[in-house]
Amino acid sequence: MGLFRSFVFLLALYLLQGSNTSLVRLDNNGYEGIIIAIDPAVPEDETLIQQIKDMVTAASTYLFEATEKRFFKNVSILIPENWKNITQYKRPKHESYKHPDVLVSPPTLPGRDEPYTKQFTACEEKGEYIHFTPDFVLGKKQNEFGPSSRLFVHEWAHHRWGVFDEYNDDEPFYSANTKKIEATRCSTGITGINRVYKCQGNSCVTKRCKTDSKTNLYEKDCQFFPDTYQTEKTSIMFMQGIDSVAEFCNNKTHNREAPSLQNKMCNFRSTWEVISNSEDFRNTVVMVAPPPPPVFSLLKISERIVCLVLHKSGSMAGSNRLNRMNQAAKHFLLQTVENGSWVGMVHFDNRADTKSNLIQIISSNERRQLLKSLPTVASGGTSICSGIKSGFQVIRKNYSQIDGSEIVLLTDGEDSSANTCIDEVKQSGAIIHFIALGPNADKAVIKMSNVTGGEHFYASDEAQNNGLIDAFAALASGNTDASQQSLQLESKGLKLDSTDWMNGTVIIDSTVGKDTFFLITWNQELPVISLLDPTGNSVGNFTVDPPSKMAYLSIPGTTKVGVWAYSLQANAKEETLTITVNSVANSSVPPITVNAKMNKDTNSFPSPMIVYAEILQGYIPILGANVTAFIESNTGKTEVLELLDNGAGADSFKNDGVYSRYFTTYKENDRYSLKVRAHGGENAVMRNLWHPLNRAAYIPGWVVDGNIKGNPPRPEIDENTQTNLESFTRIASGGAFVVSDVPNLPSSTDVFPPTQITDLKATSDEDEISLTWTAPGDDFDVGKVRKYIIRISGSILDLRDNFDDALQVNTTYLLPNEANSKETFTFKPGNISEENATHICIAIQSVDKSNLTSRVSNIAQAALFVPQAEYIPDEIHPDPTPDKNPPKSGLSISTLVVLVVGTVIIVSLILSITIC
Repeated sequence: MGLFRSFVFLLALYLLQGSNTSLVRLDNNGYEGIIIAIDPAVPEDETLIQQIKDMVTAASTYLFEATEKRFFKNVSILIPENWKNITQYKRPKHESYKHPDVLVSPPTLPGRDEPYTKQFTACEEKGEYIHFTPDFVLGKKQNEFGPSSRLFVHEWAHHRWGVFDEYNDDEPFYSANTKKIEATRCSTGITGINRVYKCQGNSCVTKRCKTDSKTNLYEKDCQFFPDTYQTEKTSIMFMQGIDSVAEFCNNKTHNREAPSLQNKMCNFRSTWEVISNSEDFRNTVVMVAPPPPPVFSLLKISERIVCLVLHKSGSMAGSNRLNRMNQAAKHFLLQTVENGSWVGMVHFDNRADTKSNLIQIISSNERRQLLKSLPTVASGGTSICSGIKSGFQVIRKNYSQIDGSEIVLLTDGEDSSANTCIDEVKQSGAIIHFIALGPNADKAVIKMSNVTGGEHFYASDEAQNNGLIDAFAALASGNTDASQQSLQLESKGLKLDSTDWMNGTVIIDSTVGKDTFFLITWNQELPVISLLDPTGNSVGNFTVDPPSKMAYLSIPGTTKVGVWAYSLQANAKEETLTITVNSVANSSVPPITVNAKMNKDTNSFPSPMIVYAEILQGYIPILGANVTAFIESNTGKTEVLELLDNGAGADSFKNDGVYSRYFTTYKENDRYSLKVRAHGGENAVMRNLWHPLNRAAYIPGWVVDGNIKGNPPRPEIDENTQTNLESFTRIASGGAFVVSDVPNLPSSTDVFPPTQITDLKATSDEDEISLTWTAPGDDFDVGKVRKYIIRISGSILDLRDNFDDALQVNTTYLLPNEANSKETFTFKPGNISEENATHICIAIQSVDKSNLTSRVSNIAQAALFVPQAEYIPDEIHPDPTPDKNPPKSGLSISTLVVLVVGTVIIVSLILSITIC
């Protein structure tokens, strides 16, 4: 843990529900609603604000020329609460740290100032946020990364349009069809030299790059140094810091040979093809004049203001709803809401009553005072707008404006008049969080939540799923430091008969343990409660609240680290017991956090949903955890999924700390809620201290008059420095989503094909080609496919666009494994007599038992030659437009013999194909 001792707490970011965490919108070619948030861990520096303004202003002009007249119209800069007050700072409305587009924060690790975009979804899907360090924004890293304004546009393309880098730190070189080793880049018109450049003190040595005998590519210490003078205009997604670069690669200039992330993730489409296909480019406003400069709003975070608006109509009397609401609200008031917050309370049925004006929570006294205001009787009708408006009035008694305040609205009923106050809600500046209890809660309120940047949750009437308490527990402030936030370590429930036991353990790890809180609930009778600390000593003194049917234990100060064991024995038939455990971060290190979400708020059959869960310590990904998703329908049925970080199927990148899985087992039109449990076993999980994905290209130096002018070497972390973590558990609520258009089909109907294989790799060894990939499933990533179809071609585009016409490899003896297993296969490409045959391109399609086929896999390439290293003279002279003039004489194969291990198939045919 020594690496983190000197860290100031980093802000804990929460993933909002839905595929897009941003509030950005495009209006008349101008982007509005951009949020740039300065992390509270950043020392106060007003110069930083001016530098942000200068960066965005220059970036707007650069973006305008690169994207057919799009520009940055208005930007909000969030100032931390711990910075001093200045008159020009205003209170935020819907803007918060929960959905920044750019986060200015300390480096992930000391010295690692590389900008990057948090992006873990598929091509064309928006990223989460852009991460800049203060030193980068202040211009201290310009030599290494280029001007901040140009790099902002590079990262904006990741964040807004879901494109990827046209370089690859893991595969910096490749074997080109020119039979040379080329640097991975787009376009190849960017010139430079490949060299080993090492400095010790003031002495620097330049060496020619050596080839690795295993890969036939350059060894690890070889780097590409661009010429300082260039004429090539593309591409912004390769090296936007080059003065001449002002455009994205398009269909004509795109380098499809290179193993870039853009090619791998976007099926060999150029960045401009992807960008121009986005919703932002469906309507273009003609503009002749340059764009107006961006308008900036300086918004300072201040104390949290929240009003609970709780439904108590007659329908709340059934299914134990009123009591369950009170249990969850008490958990929120006792544990979740932070000290220093202002909290009020309103009850509503067909009218609204103010039960508590705003009270600032300073100690447990204020919390207990608010507990007395919870409703005890359920009666009357439902008027959601009355409740919300009364909540606004409570806030206005203390504040002239309600900008940035929060309404936590819980309702179980429908209200035909709920739409009448949506405009007022939108204009208010308040944030509406919506908790729907039971199957009839009004859907109209979802719109209020969406337009105000709030969160929404569904909780069924099945109490053992603990959904209502989980929803309230998820409503910690996104604007407070991680050291003040209560993290959920356990959430579990069971239906039991009398004398049955619910047993389990909770791990208190060293990153938490402050103000730990245990909550037990029941439906009928107080259970027998046993709690043992890590030393085996019994811990008692639970506070029992018989009317609310709950008992809780708050442990002040720091709790013992280790495994706590609990046992609950039911004292009634058909009893439902639940346990919830929360703990606040220990101030010595950043806490381990889990964030969960679905890829969409709404979905139509038969499109699959994707579950995402991200595990971090600070901003560092945590690998090797066991992560389970629980997806509960509105009727209380729960589906369980194991999430994986294997870089296959729904998971875009391996070992990035984001665990993913397809969800396809929905059977009916319904509302669903997501909960994720993460468990890390000792010696099984570790921090990923390697480089983040989608980090900006580091410029090692420039070639000036034939000589290398080097930059300081990029700080790197050796993979061998990875350290194991202690055991931990975390619970995270991922909010709610809706599935519609589900037909009434027989249970045997197969509608989901196998998932696309995305990690196909090929290696050549003399006359053999070996393939590896992760097995897909019968239904996306569940089950086992029936067979694989492997085809080869000499052309990437032919194989991509005409897969069924390409030459097929015999896979008779290739028996598929269960989904998420590792598959291997070896074959011999046979006799290729033409000297200009350089590569074979390979792709796979899988077929399930119903003959449903997957999308064609990513295309792997295997070189059929030993590429040439650089020769004197040093300069590289690549073809600047590889796609404009393909070789006129394609690969002519008169007889191609395909040898599968153990099998020989002779295929006689005449082909004329473009060289891969």
